[in-house]
Amino acid sequence: MVINKALLSAVALATIMIIIMARPSVQVTVNITNQLTQKILIVHCRSKDDDLGAHAVAVGESIHWSFRDNFFGGTHFWCKLAVEDKRISFAAYEAYFEIFTKWVVCDDGVYGQPDGHPSFLEAGWRRP
Repeated sequence: MVINKALLSAVALATIMIIIMARPSVQVTVNITNQLTQKILIVHCRSKDDDLGAHAVAVGESIHWSFRDNFFGGTHFWCKLAVEDKRISFAAYEAYFEIFTKWVVCDDGVYGQPDGHPSFLEAGWRRP
């Protein structure tokens, strides 16, 4: 029995499209909390389609935003954090790869927060 490679490729592509289209659109909320020692945190996050602008976040305060992942699951949000002369850039949300959507910014860097406690150092501070 000879299988046509083009037909096999078309069936595989159709199967992948059905799986992607069946994926439910889930509301996602990303949260970044300032737990620095007495310092204002500047947060600037953006995706390919949306620039959330720069925000000053006081100690103990948070910034958060909600969205629905795009149809093909390709939503990514990148954030730049600044305090005094230090900077951090990190992926706050990557569709299909998101581990954390809650982040805590501490004096030594930004941590993923799955259970209410900082547990995974995502990025450390650097000087420009």
